[in-house]
Amino acid sequence: MPQPLRRRLAEFEISTAQEMGWGRVKNGELLQRAEGVFDAFLTADQQLKYQQNLTSRRLAILVLSTNRWPKVKAKTPEIIAAIQSLRPGDYMELAL
Repeated sequence: MPQPLRRRLAEFEISTAQEMGWGRVKNGELLQRAEGVFDAFLTADQQLKYQQNLTSRRLAILVLSTNRWPKVKAKTPEIIAAIQSLRPGDYMELAL
């Protein structure tokens, strides 16, 4: 995700995979680690649902259709609303 998005999501506690020391961890293990620490996982990896078994996950996942900053910036209110609506185990894709 673009770094400036963090400032726009200031109401949420945010950590990146790199900050957590998980920069080299692959998606399956990354989701497993995040599930024990976070409520939601935000990504632009649209292949995630095809690459991972997402059934029985407690972690809510929000997939953005792009990580290009101009589009992400313009849709920040929709991203915030989507995050606020997520419940454990939800999977949501947001077209930007």
